[in-house]
Amino acid sequence: MKVSVFVSPKQGVLDPAGQATLGSLKSLGFDEVSDVRIGKYITLRLEGIDADQAEERVREMCERLLANPIIEDFRVEIER
Repeated sequence: MKVSVFVSPKQGVLDPAGQATLGSLKSLGFDEVSDVRIGKYITLRLEGIDADQAEERVREMCERLLANPIIEDFRVEIER
């Protein structure tokens, strides 16, 4: 099954890449943009487990490696 993981900086955590991108967008004339947050999109293909097990295992992967739970939030989507 295919699993998508979205990782983004927590609200209130400084996002230097997002701020740099915002500055560049403004300098290019995109004045309607008021905030940019830069994150990661990760896709995984899992085999041999059911959807409930997959969600549990992927959450563990995120907490241990794919995301830094101190400064990042993550969301898991499973294509069933």
